[in-house]
Amino acid sequence: MRRERGTSEIFDDPERAEGLLWSRRRFVRGSLTGSALLAISARIGGLIPYGRFLPAGYLPLALANEASGIESEDGLLRVLNDRPLNAETPAHLLDDQITPAERLFVRNNGLPPERTEASDWRLSITGEACLGPRRFSIADLKREFDQHTYQLQLECGGNGRSEFRPRVPGNQWSTGAVGNPEWTGVRLRDVLEACGIADNAVYLGYGSADRHLSGDPDKAVISRGVPMNKALEDESLIAFAMNGEPIPGSHGAPLRLVCGGWPGSVSGKWLTALMIRDRVHDGAKMTGSSYRVPCRPVAPGSTVADDDLCIIESMPVKSLVTFPRSGVQTRAGQLLSLRGKAWAGDRAVKSVAISIDFGQTWQPAALSPPPNRLAWQSWQASVTLPLPGYYEIWARATDDADVSQPMLVPGWNPKGYLNNACHRIAVQAA
Repeated sequence: MRRERGTSEIFDDPERAEGLLWSRRRFVRGSLTGSALLAISARIGGLIPYGRFLPAGYLPLALANEASGIESEDGLLRVLNDRPLNAETPAHLLDDQITPAERLFVRNNGLPPERTEASDWRLSITGEACLGPRRFSIADLKREFDQHTYQLQLECGGNGRSEFRPRVPGNQWSTGAVGNPEWTGVRLRDVLEACGIADNAVYLGYGSADRHLSGDPDKAVISRGVPMNKALEDESLIAFAMNGEPIPGSHGAPLRLVCGGWPGSVSGKWLTALMIRDRVHDGAKMTGSSYRVPCRPVAPGSTVADDDLCIIESMPVKSLVTFPRSGVQTRAGQLLSLRGKAWAGDRAVKSVAISIDFGQTWQPAALSPPPNRLAWQSWQASVTLPLPGYYEIWARATDDADVSQPMLVPGWNPKGYLNNACHRIAVQAA
């Protein structure tokens, strides 16, 4: 089996990497001189027309084996861990506006519940700031509250973790822990208001039926949540359907919370309880360093005290190239069509741009509006590769607050969260 390498593996030992691929003396103002570029071209097996613009220390996709390494030929998700199950989706399988259930990433913290019969399922609403605790069946929810359907984008907070250096622990997601299914359910706000929200309500926490890996029934697997203003948004749902069908077991059947635009961990699967809290929720994976990043930038490899970490809320602006798949071959001078997706947490995406010369120049893509708030947006573009050789197509999104994706990996953090670097695919022009 061929060993896969990530685009940032080179940074584990940058001095050795430069010795293998190029010499430090050959860098001139962050670019490469002719001899270094020829050495890299030889390793790739072809010319790099825009190679003089390669960022210093950057490992081309062709050398990282990413052109085919993680994008499975059979179209299946890539399993990162099987206990608990965690699997991501190759970028080229995320080309649909509405993500099919079989192509949505799977992120589990424990083991799924043994029984998920909808008729027996119950949801309790309690908490210090709940005026009238209640218990609902799924039939009760459908009968008492209006149903709503939204496309809502979910992304794991650790999506892109594999690119951080120094390497950090956890599932080594590349780009595929994201998706945009269509969810149907009742508004979280309607249910909470029916129970009564006290004036001192601060946070909403959830409880779920998944089982702890230890087998201890008294241990909670995960119990996260959101501030009340996020819980009370129109798009925050208690969902019982996905893409017009009952939610599949791997995605939280028969009931789950969906709060689009925030880390997927706040959208609890196998939902059994909601707690209206008079304080920031302190359930499993809400405290310590879980789903938190340094409140201020830190040096790579630093140890950061828990008190200096802030809870992740809205996810950053990001994009994917979903067509063609990385590693495609085309012809120089021939128009190459591109498609992709872009999203920006609680914000909307204002623009997407494409580069074929390692970020030196950018051309605008045509961006479609979202079908509703918190859904991802589709974009289209076309490029012409002027000469035969090796190219990379980079995509960069900008949100409606004029915040753009960084070209390469952003600030390091101890848990490897929030990597929103530009997505890149490799293309060979004959």
